[in-house]
Amino acid sequence: MGRLVIRQLLAGRDIGRGNPVAAQMQNFAYLIGDAERRRCVLVDPAWAVDDILDLVEAEGYTLDGVLATHYHPDHVGGHMFGFDVEGVARIMERSPCKVHTHRREAEGLRQVTGLDASDLVLHDSGDRVKVGDIDITLLHTPGHTPGSLCFKVGRALVAGDTLFLQGCGRVDLPGGDPDEMYYSLTQRLASLPGDTILYPGHAYSGASADMDTVRRTNPYLQVPDLETWRRFMR
Repeated sequence: MGRLVIRQLLAGRDIGRGNPVAAQMQNFAYLIGDAERRRCVLVDPAWAVDDILDLVEAEGYTLDGVLATHYHPDHVGGHMFGFDVEGVARIMERSPCKVHTHRREAEGLRQVTGLDASDLVLHDSGDRVKVGDIDITLLHTPGHTPGSLCFKVGRALVAGDTLFLQGCGRVDLPGGDPDEMYYSLTQRLASLPGDTILYPGHAYSGASADMDTVRRTNPYLQVPDLETWRRFMR
């Protein structure tokens, strides 16, 4: 990818080693950087923030910001299922920066992380965030949550919990919407070229694959119409 660097970090293996809950959740965090300018952003830094920031420093990057795919605590930190997940609040303590999110996700993000409104930069679909000289395009893909975002950079799509290699995010949690998920998968992401590399938010069915392969093998992308989808998602 030349000057574009994407580092995929698996919770419980690459970061947060020895944390059995992190290993069970299988979250991915991402470092997206400009290798020439040595600037980077982090996507969904959670579980072991010091591990992630140590990597940023060890590789000589300056952290310019955080991109949040959505507000769930396993992606941004907070209280979940009786335990606390370290996340962006720790980023603010050690390396303060702006957190970029969709405007429909802002209130939920503040509630679960304790961030102030001044910590956030609110976006709409199609907005761009620059890291060094590299543009990252923000795509609004609701369904899992109202303000879920995917990040398109170069030939890569960092998809959070919108799309996995062999599935998609749940739509039965608060804020989930099965119809919106259907439109996100079949319309909002439909124009992505087949050689786009999908990087999901969890390692449930693998770490990455090109979109041609995902479209051919992911059953959630082969539902023919909305009515069938609604029955499929019950």
